[in-house]
Amino acid sequence: MALVSARQRRPSRGRRGAPAWIVTFADLATLLLTFFILLLSFAEMDVEKYRAMAQSMAVAFGSANVMAEDIGGSPLTLIESDTVSSPEPMDTPREVAEFIDDRGAAPELTRVPEGVVELTSRLIGELEEEVADESLSISYDEEQVVIRFSERATFNSGEAQIKADMLPIIDRVVDVVAQCLGDVIVAGYTDDVPIVSSRFRSNWDLSAARAVSVVHELVLNRQIPPERVIAAGRAETRPLAPNTSAENRAINRRVEIAIREPECRDAVPTRDLPVEILR
Repeated sequence: MALVSARQRRPSRGRRGAPAWIVTFADLATLLLTFFILLLSFAEMDVEKYRAMAQSMAVAFGSANVMAEDIGGSPLTLIESDTVSSPEPMDTPREVAEFIDDRGAAPELTRVPEGVVELTSRLIGELEEEVADESLSISYDEEQVVIRFSERATFNSGEAQIKADMLPIIDRVVDVVAQCLGDVIVAGYTDDVPIVSSRFRSNWDLSAARAVSVVHELVLNRQIPPERVIAAGRAETRPLAPNTSAENRAINRRVEIAIREPECRDAVPTRDLPVEILR
């Protein structure tokens, strides 16, 4: 009886250890951590955007170096301190706002020589009707004036003899060009369709023969010294339009007279032409 009473009087001990629910919670937290680590490993970090962000932060906080913390196993790696440049010191007080013009730099203006403008104006005044009916066109840049004759108005298909209707027009071109100095380059062009002819071996022969026919008219009356004139056959090279349709091929078949660096004598009042062009 005494032994039993002693056991009954012994205080009972409570259960030790974590409650049962904590095991399930720990497993869930571990799974969530693993899930987010996998998401991070699959993510792609845009380094250029991060560097731009780091640059803006460096400027905002006045710090020369902005580095990312080294996170082991993360796609985000340490950025070298010299990849982010420090902002240039400003001479103006800090409280003065700096306005940034985001419209872009102004286009560079190129001055067209007076001789080019003078000759272009004279040619347009003399050949206004022909320019209007697209028998020829006149263009210029800072180095030369180019008179472009279409094949339709100047030659029959596959031939190198100038049409009779075009001869008076070329004579008027000679009258104007003879009043100006500068080398004259006459170039013939064709499309990319090979020619079938017993007279011309290729488009090179045809384009060269057409250029020579125009040169003969330029120097025939001796108004333009022969030493100023060059003839060139360029076949299908330098097309004005892709040779993908009949209309484009007709544009590419042409003869051009280019007057390089012209200087005109006896300048007269000219039409209003732009003296500056945008490069």
